[in-house]
Amino acid sequence: MEKDPLRVSGAWVFRGSRIPVAALFENLEDGVSVQEFVELFPGVSVVQARLVLEHVARSTAATVV
Repeated sequence: MEKDPLRVSGAWVFRGSRIPVAALFENLEDGVSVQEFVELFPGVSVVQARLVLEHVARSTAATVV
């Protein structure tokens, strides 16, 4: 992931693309699988999508008390 205030209004995007990370979560909420997501957004790899999900899971687990 990367964030640049001059790209995509400063939203977090998948590295090397203009695809917002939020698009992954929006699609997952709509029932799209990770595999389908990477097919819809060719600038994102399965590895990148899974790393984002793992990062969020670890971050969330660390804040739950």
